[in-house]
Amino acid sequence: MKNLLTLSTLALATSLATSPAFAHAKLQSSNPADGAALATAPTELRLKYNEPVEIAMSSIKLIGPGNAAVVTDKIAADPRDDKALVQPLPKLAPGEYRVQWNTMGRDGHHTKGEIRFTVK
Repeated sequence: MKNLLTLSTLALATSLATSPAFAHAKLQSSNPADGAALATAPTELRLKYNEPVEIAMSSIKLIGPGNAAVVTDKIAADPRDDKALVQPLPKLAPGEYRVQWNTMGRDGHHTKGEIRFTVK
């Protein structure tokens, strides 16, 4: 019984010590923020994650008014922050926009999500 308790304690301690290595890239913030109503159209989209992300394995799709795909330039890594992606935006017309993002953290796991904003 004592050996079983020792093994259980060791297994729990090992899993807690290694858990940050298995974390997934989670969106921490965006600019524009999710749900924002903007008087002026943004010139770029910035997504900030909780851990460094792989630019080559990341994508951002912008969908505008009428569910029309908006053509954008390539996304870029922020040279000052390896946890952030930057998407230059063309001139946006008034309306509601959906940003569908997909990224991979350095742990190799993909995460995805969606944010929305409106240009008045």
